[in-house]
Amino acid sequence: MSSPSITADAAPAVLTRFWRRDLAAYPQSARRYAYLAIVVLTTIVLYYLLYIQYAVATSIMTRYHMTFTYFIWMSVIGNAVGAASSLIAGLADRWGRANLVVYGLLVAGVLVLALPGMTGKGAFLTLFVALSFVEGIILVATPALIRDFSPQLGRATAMGAWAIGPVAGSLVVTTVTSHTLDSSTWQDELRYAAVSALIVFVIALFGLRELSPRLRDQIMVSMRDRALVEARARGIDPEQQLTGHWRQMLHPAVAGPAFAVSVYLLLYYALVGNLVIYFSAVYSYSEQRANAVANWYWAANAIGLIVAGLVSDRLKVRKPLMIVGCLGTIATTVAFAELATRPATGYYTFATVFLIGGALAGVTYAPWMAAFTETVEERNPAATATGLAVWGWILRVVVAVSAAFVPVVVTSVTPVVDHGAEVAAANAKAAPALAIIDAHPATFAELAKYPPTAIPPDVLGRAVAAVGAADLLKVQQAQPDLAVLRAHGPEVAKAVKDGPHQWQTWWWVTLAGQIVFLPFAATMRGRWNPKRAREDAEAHEEAVQRELAKLEAHNA
Repeated sequence: MSSPSITADAAPAVLTRFWRRDLAAYPQSARRYAYLAIVVLTTIVLYYLLYIQYAVATSIMTRYHMTFTYFIWMSVIGNAVGAASSLIAGLADRWGRANLVVYGLLVAGVLVLALPGMTGKGAFLTLFVALSFVEGIILVATPALIRDFSPQLGRATAMGAWAIGPVAGSLVVTTVTSHTLDSSTWQDELRYAAVSALIVFVIALFGLRELSPRLRDQIMVSMRDRALVEARARGIDPEQQLTGHWRQMLHPAVAGPAFAVSVYLLLYYALVGNLVIYFSAVYSYSEQRANAVANWYWAANAIGLIVAGLVSDRLKVRKPLMIVGCLGTIATTVAFAELATRPATGYYTFATVFLIGGALAGVTYAPWMAAFTETVEERNPAATATGLAVWGWILRVVVAVSAAFVPVVVTSVTPVVDHGAEVAAANAKAAPALAIIDAHPATFAELAKYPPTAIPPDVLGRAVAAVGAADLLKVQQAQPDLAVLRAHGPEVAKAVKDGPHQWQTWWWVTLAGQIVFLPFAATMRGRWNPKRAREDAEAHEEAVQRELAKLEAHNA
């Protein structure tokens, strides 16, 4: 039987375990893969929480009487706040990463669970901005954990798995909504996401750990470095390692590639935030059908990330894959932009473009994430989270600015989103009345000169004689719908005509971002030639063995 003192000490130890998550030794492969899997799973549900709002955007706007401009600015504000919190997450180099991820996920799940109960758009905006704040922190903390648990020779595969988080989050969103929206409400869709996040929070609460600062503050090229990393850890002062870390990371070698990948991803974020609206406005797709066509992009992107990561680690190079992938996405973006002005384009044409473009985007991004963390490590491995904070801040600022400019470039979206459904419904209901009016233009032109309640008897008599009492009554009963058509019909018709060309302009903007990416990719750390990269790895292995031998001799 336990003594009272042992029992009393046990409770604090259990509670401390939920906060103190440091590992004193580098984990063996099975545990390391488990930690990596928890981080990836956390990232997937986080972006499921964030992106579900966009998948049911038209329903949310209808429920809260939001204009398209209001909805866009909700995204702009959310990304701006996320940019600020990304910088705050740079403190993960001092505070650690795991607790930011675990408890951030709890807060995010509770926020989304509360969203459907909001009674006004202001309250909805407030909670969405709070969700974006949490996302900005986890955006930095999760890749920092992935870097800590993945040596450089397996880094691209691990980062490809991490990058699946936002992509798989998008895929989960579109898969769930495309299969359930016909039998559920938008509120249900948000609740599904929130419950899934709370389940993963429990898994992370009990399962997620992180390296101690002395371990993570070193560069680890391969798992064979494990013994040397642990031996060196005893002589590392984490506070000294962080001296000047912001100055080291606010450098063109870090900020330049971070900006380049942010503008490269303009198309990705446009698809996340506006795909449903785009296909609804230009091709008259339902929310369900638009999410279904998006599945092709997200699924191909997820596969591309993993395959590219494996190939990059196998060849031990990053830059050739980045360049090939980027050139490929440039070609598919050109094809997608050209289709914007062809309203008769079929579903499977878009599916094909998305399939190829999504896969090539994965080929670009997984090696880039690996190269970026390796570029940061080269400057200071102890400041990895700081470097990722700079990247997260730049990324969120670019996304916020781009979101703000969408309604500036695509002016047609506002009338289509705000009044398109209303005009379409009024047009359908008023169709018989419009046919009568078209058959007797002169009569109804004369009636239009007078208010409905002040038509002179002789004018009314001539109208009845010409049109017939029954048809005249139909026109009178359709007046509310005719009023909608008079008020908004012309602007909606003009928007429908102008919209495809305006969207095409925005797709050209995203193409320009991909072109900007190319020269910056070439400046990042790493070899172009696989043979040279293998020689570097062999030279590093020999150096590790020499240093281990010296340590053993010293300790003998």
